[in-house]
Amino acid sequence: MKAQLKSGSDYLPVSTSVNATEEGSKRSIFKVLLRLLLLVGIVGSLWTTVFHGKCQSEVTQPVTGHREPTCTQIDALLPGKHNELWTNLSSTIVSDSFKAKAVDWLSRAVQIPTESWDGMDPVGVDPRWEVFVPFQKYLVDAFPLVHSTLKLTKVNTYGLLIKVQSVFSTKNLPVLIPSSPDVVPVETKTVNEWTHPPFSGHFDGERIWGRGSSDDKSGLIAILSTVETLISSGFNPTRSIVLAFGFDEEVSGHEGAGKIGPVLLDLYGKDGIAFIVDEGAGFGREYETVVATPAIAEKGYLDTRIRVATAGGHSSVPPEHTSIGILAEMLVEYERNPFQVHFARDDPMYEYFQCFAEHASGMPEDLRELILRSSTSDDALLKLTETLSQNRVLKSLLGTTQAIDLISGGIKANALPEQADALVNHRIAVSSSLNETKSRDTDLLRSIAKKYNLTYTAFGDNISSVDDPSQGSLILEVAFDDALEPAPITPTNAAPYKLLSGTIKAAYNRYRDLEGSNNVIVAPGMMTGNTDTKCYWELSPSIFRYNHQNFGDTIMGLDGIHTVNENLKISAFLEMIQFFVTLILNSDESTQL
Repeated sequence: MKAQLKSGSDYLPVSTSVNATEEGSKRSIFKVLLRLLLLVGIVGSLWTTVFHGKCQSEVTQPVTGHREPTCTQIDALLPGKHNELWTNLSSTIVSDSFKAKAVDWLSRAVQIPTESWDGMDPVGVDPRWEVFVPFQKYLVDAFPLVHSTLKLTKVNTYGLLIKVQSVFSTKNLPVLIPSSPDVVPVETKTVNEWTHPPFSGHFDGERIWGRGSSDDKSGLIAILSTVETLISSGFNPTRSIVLAFGFDEEVSGHEGAGKIGPVLLDLYGKDGIAFIVDEGAGFGREYETVVATPAIAEKGYLDTRIRVATAGGHSSVPPEHTSIGILAEMLVEYERNPFQVHFARDDPMYEYFQCFAEHASGMPEDLRELILRSSTSDDALLKLTETLSQNRVLKSLLGTTQAIDLISGGIKANALPEQADALVNHRIAVSSSLNETKSRDTDLLRSIAKKYNLTYTAFGDNISSVDDPSQGSLILEVAFDDALEPAPITPTNAAPYKLLSGTIKAAYNRYRDLEGSNNVIVAPGMMTGNTDTKCYWELSPSIFRYNHQNFGDTIMGLDGIHTVNENLKISAFLEMIQFFVTLILNSDESTQL
């Protein structure tokens, strides 16, 4: 799972002209907004913030104009023809015997250290990929029915395609469920900080501990546990289910999903998959409301490398500006010119806020009124955008971001640096594009390139005139092979989203013996990283990032992912299996896909 936010704080200046009552309201609004956003799939620590600005009069005005609800909720969707099987399996999943089996399945998977590393050479060249050999052997041993009865294809040695084939002649499009067993490496200096060793898979009676227990071996093992259990129960599908397991999602997926995607496209063609459910967010309780957040969008990605080259020489006779000095001026120019947020009603996060305003019983009324007013009032939408943009966490989620992350230059104290480099990381807003981001970077540095008489090349294009004098060069380029457009946005008014929403509610209810459709609301969310779904965009217009992982009664449910003491409650793991059982059975009998 990508792009988890780190803990920190962000204090904004407080105007002395704002009275205490209004200031308290502003502070409350931002705390609410932050806590909501941290449920979207970028979970991190809660920021304490203070909002500076005037919006109290706007917030307290009543909603005017005709307004249709924008977050219609779907009823819980229970399997029909498979109801008896679903009921029986639901009872099995919570039994002590199945729990013991589930503990063994996940614990043993965690014990195999399937770490993936940045900068690995291709499969067959880099020996570090060989950690997946014992993991594949473990899967054969743990899930014998899957391997003995289903069609399994290996892709690029360690990638797996497993097809639960329909036994009937049918035109039903298959469903694709991807995952990946690789995990981020464990920092050796932190091993002693773990409550239980990072690859122990220790079960303490409540939680399974170890790297991958939460992200994302639990997802992959829950999927296989579901299919193994369905096979043992005699399930004969009328709609095929395809499992696609890469092995390098944590390092951009080039060797795993990157090779699996073209194979699937050859097999099924463009839009040949009904829908895709990959790893992603889950659900949690906030403001007296349980909310599930399947991600329907994903930000784009670009690393821009800036290269400045000038003449070298002895540092005792320096020019007015060295390559490092010129580069420093360019980096200052970046930070003086952040991207502006353009928050529109067709932004997927807008629907997320509307869902809370319409359905969260504990939301403060001033915040609820502002969000609801924004659906019919452009002034209120602008005020909402301004409110969000006052905080760096919310602003980073909604707009394109830039972060200067790497810098290098020079080789010796008494030698002028002939070259200086820096890298600027961008996460591209869903309303923008790679070209727009590249164009903005290009335009930003034009005047500086001209000021220092640098030959300017940006992303392969010659920017400076061929007649311009040259005192050096400036090159902008894509730093790594990871540039990515924002993902296509999955529609929420189509059958797949409705099926997923009803499935989430049914699985949530069944695990708790509840009835009704208001026990959990479904609000579409967004991911900030680049998951393996980028390799499957052409296969389906309906792509979701959702694991049905229970974050509990706080928004801190992903604490420990990618760091010390990663763990998962066994109850959460069992509920994930309940979800995948419900998803497969509902998909199998749907006539709307």
